[in-house]
Amino acid sequence: MNYENYDPSFPDQPVVDQYLPIWASLPAFRSKPAFIWPDDGSTDVSKSSTLTYAQLNDSVQSISFQLLLSLQRGDTIVILCSPGLELVEIIFGCQRAGLLSVPIIPPDPSFAKENYHHLVRVLSQTKLKAAIAHHDYITRVQQYLSSPSKDERLAGMLQNLIWISTGDIKHKNVDSTAGSMFYNGCKPDELYLIQYTSGATGIPKPVLVTAGSAAHNVRTARKAYDLHPNSVIVSWLPQYHDCGLMFLLLTIVSGATCVLTSPGAFVNRPRLWIELITEFKATCTPVPSFTLPLVVKRGGVEKGSSPINLWSLRNLIIINEPIYKASVEEFLDVFKPFGLNPSSISPSYGLAENCTFVSTAWRNNDNSGNSSFPHLPSHNKLLPSARLANEEEEEDMNIIVVNEDTHEPVEDEIEGEIWVSSPSNASGYLGHPFLTQDIFKGRLSNKAGRCFVRTGDRGIVKGAERFLFVTGRCLDVVKLPNGQDMHPHYIETTAYNTCPQLIRGGCLAAFDISRMIVLVAEMQRSEKDNKILRDICEKMRETVLNQEKVELGMVVLVKSGSVPKTTSGKIQRWAAKDNFLGGKMKVLMEMKFDNYHGVLLPSPGAMILASKGRGQRIGKGREGEEGRALIAEEKEEIPFSLSSAPTRHPWLSRL
Repeated sequence: MNYENYDPSFPDQPVVDQYLPIWASLPAFRSKPAFIWPDDGSTDVSKSSTLTYAQLNDSVQSISFQLLLSLQRGDTIVILCSPGLELVEIIFGCQRAGLLSVPIIPPDPSFAKENYHHLVRVLSQTKLKAAIAHHDYITRVQQYLSSPSKDERLAGMLQNLIWISTGDIKHKNVDSTAGSMFYNGCKPDELYLIQYTSGATGIPKPVLVTAGSAAHNVRTARKAYDLHPNSVIVSWLPQYHDCGLMFLLLTIVSGATCVLTSPGAFVNRPRLWIELITEFKATCTPVPSFTLPLVVKRGGVEKGSSPINLWSLRNLIIINEPIYKASVEEFLDVFKPFGLNPSSISPSYGLAENCTFVSTAWRNNDNSGNSSFPHLPSHNKLLPSARLANEEEEEDMNIIVVNEDTHEPVEDEIEGEIWVSSPSNASGYLGHPFLTQDIFKGRLSNKAGRCFVRTGDRGIVKGAERFLFVTGRCLDVVKLPNGQDMHPHYIETTAYNTCPQLIRGGCLAAFDISRMIVLVAEMQRSEKDNKILRDICEKMRETVLNQEKVELGMVVLVKSGSVPKTTSGKIQRWAAKDNFLGGKMKVLMEMKFDNYHGVLLPSPGAMILASKGRGQRIGKGREGEEGRALIAEEKEEIPFSLSSAPTRHPWLSRL
């Protein structure tokens, strides 16, 4: 069904939630699906749950009314709901109630597993008034609170909250027109969301987002991707923050339809993503860059019973830089026979400190033909993630590349730190005034004027079209023995490609220890043959040296799950380094190399043990008291920070 009565010049609303009652009042949109949730990871339309625009608006009105019976505008509430349509309703209901919401992944309510630290962080930092969750979840929390083995500090914080069941605030008979003459939800300049950074380069930090900034951000993204009421979006991204949350808002602003599923459903069966695009004739889908090689490897293209047809896809939005051209080409080689148009490839850039979206290299109806794949340029194996405006184009998303030390703009073709200034800029970090001043109030040297968000990402602008290549993160850069800088993802990618059948893709971390480059790589299975492990280490070192001209000082092979990641799959190299130094990794093989003579030496741990007269050992795990103090170079003591975060500014997260 087409919606020709949609007016492209329809006046934009100051906050996203105010689009909902307008769509719901239009006859062509009342019964139009806003969100669809295929039940149990099924692609059968008949087994899907649907929220129309009218249903969503009525539900949001009811939820906001019920919430304000026990809370006041401006109160902070943590949302502890599983992915699904109910979570969507709650997020919009909190905005209409004028509440400051903190959506997070709900930890196991028994709190027996080590997965509740983020909840403790939220409880400690955000001055919560209430928590909203399913009735069964609240029951289990109450059982924990009555347990004699409970953590007293955690229990105290949980008991101070007003616990609100989702069943008590949904499906109540509230007049949907109540309050429609006067909107009392979040105003453009009011905080509506606390969005935590991913933790890719440091401990996650709470970003303060106003309703107006979020609305500007998704309107900018709508224009960039040319989304409209006939657009159909498929997303399995986490709905709690960043890109996954942005696409909930983007759906409403565009009057589109969004098909949702959970990250867990995708990971369990990657082919589901392709099947949903096929079944619902999706025009747009956002995915992290690691998705493409994962689906090629585990997608089971030929194994599924349902046919694949990707002809409808107009925007395959790729996020989480760096974006390697080779992985995109490999994906296209597999799926072009199934109708995938190369021009749909849409490399994009964003970060939590700018709400989410910053820019994309994709352009609609670009006469030059250079803004679509395969004609997009490349730089050091990477695709551009954005394209900067030229003098003739009017853009309110101002992106510049500056010298990190002098804060002066650099010329094109020179790498520097990416800065962004726009109405989408978030307001700062909650409880971090000095860091907020440093990151959100960046100013060019000797120049008055606008403030910039210092992204902590490195980039370079190239070509007449001024494509921006995001090359890596400032904090992740490793210092080579010759004093030069190197982005670790090049080392990790080259090392993985030496043994892709044995090493887990996207599960490698390279970092420097006193100018010695250490590479940690997860094995697909726990190999016990030391000769095989030894061969892998030697092959990685040789290949990285030949292709990247980087001398690895040590290769460490670890069991699956040892390399820490964010919830969106980004490697936490800072945490990997801390875990390695603290002996917290399940090591299968450690191998240190003499960079001067090319002689294979035992690991530092084995060297120290040998000096105690216990004999050399190769392949010993870093466990116990001995393993925690084994990093040494001969008798030289190496100064390391063993804190749980970088000692420099813990720069920012990505999509």
